[in-house]
Amino acid sequence: MISVSGRTGFRILAYTSIALAAIGVVLPLLPTTPFVLLAAWAAGKGSPAFAAWLENHETFGPAIENWRLRRAIPAKAKWLACLMLCVSWSVLFISSAAPMVLATTGLMFFGLACYLLTRASC
Repeated sequence: MISVSGRTGFRILAYTSIALAAIGVVLPLLPTTPFVLLAAWAAGKGSPAFAAWLENHETFGPAIENWRLRRAIPAKAKWLACLMLCVSWSVLFISSAAPMVLATTGLMFFGLACYLLTRASC
C-alpha cells in the first residue's frame, strides 16, 4: 500500500511528465513518448482517475496501449530520441566536457539507444 505522501509524489511526477509530453508535441526537440509512458506509470500509482484519462486520451492513449500490450515504441519517437542523444553528447563534446563525463554519458546514451532500437516499432 502506498502512503498518502507517496501518492502525492507519484501525482506530481505524473502531472510534470504529461506537461513535458504536451510541450514535446509542439517542440520538435523534446520527445513526447517517454514522458507519456512515465506519466502513465506514475498516474497508475498515484491517481487512478488521471491514469484512466491518459489511457483514454486521443493523443496519448495509443502510445500507452502500444507500450503495455507490445512494448512497442513509435519508430519516429525512437529515431528522434536517438538523434537527441547524439545532439546532447555533441554539445558536451563541443563544450569541452571532462573525458570521464564524455565516456560515462557516451556509454549511457549508447545503452539507451540500443534499448530503444531493439524495442518493437508501431
